[in-house]
Amino acid sequence: MTHSHAEDIDWEALGAALEREAELHLPALETAADWLRGLLGADSPGDGRVGRVLDIGSGPGVLTCLLAQRFPGAEAVAVDQAPGLLDRALTRASEQGLSGRVSPLRAALPEDLDTLGSADLIWTSHAVHHLGDQQAALQALATRLRPGGVLAVAERGLPPRFLPRDIGLGRPGLQARLDAALEERFTAMRAALPGSTSTVEDWPAMLSHAGLVPTGSRTFLTDHPSPLSLPAREHLHNALTRLRDHLAPYLDEEDLTTIDSLLHGHACSGILWRPDAFFLSATTVHTARACPS
Repeated sequence: MTHSHAEDIDWEALGAALEREAELHLPALETAADWLRGLLGADSPGDGRVGRVLDIGSGPGVLTCLLAQRFPGAEAVAVDQAPGLLDRALTRASEQGLSGRVSPLRAALPEDLDTLGSADLIWTSHAVHHLGDQQAALQALATRLRPGGVLAVAERGLPPRFLPRDIGLGRPGLQARLDAALEERFTAMRAALPGSTSTVEDWPAMLSHAGLVPTGSRTFLTDHPSPLSLPAREHLHNALTRLRDHLAPYLDEEDLTTIDSLLHGHACSGILWRPDAFFLSATTVHTARACPS
């Protein structure tokens, strides 16, 4: 989902990279979707209790299409501000035989939250933290839920791990320093958002304050051990390239040189060839239900 804040990111240009990254997480997302089916009591294939699903900040629609598959009686709506990403979602839906089941909805957040219509399930992944007042955003999303509906918010979890502590380049512990730099940048990004409000990020408590009944949080593991496939290596190269640009103000010259070696090095050092590269990440999903009428 594109957002109007201090970050100037061309999300449409990242469409292919976003799709590739989401596909790496598909096994974890499939398990998460199955959990949501259970929460909504939609375990039988013909169950029609879920009629509309919103994927807020859908990007290229990988999760939207997955939700359409898991809830075959529902309209799955990809909600994003970037037309190019919504086009990708429709193309993906067509390729998976989901034409007519997946629909696009262009919307900017938080301005258009009240235009989304109602839904039995609302999924949002790493979108709420791009909004200045996270609590107000959750409250607005809660009003979109039909009675008994579920709001699922994927936020934070654990950052990706992809290299050992000592990689034979620069100082050991590069990954830990990247994490620290990302936290500094994240804090600066949050402070620069319009209407930025400091919130204790206790997501179950925030969902409760939004008038919902928490129904549990679960963490889902993405684990691609070495040797990595080419799509996973290409994702890591793309992600490191973006990190190099975004974190330059927060890293010292030695670490920046190390990243350059990972991006441009040959078989012994480059991330595209290293035999010790892996991809390990964890996504935490917090859920809550609207009270039945």
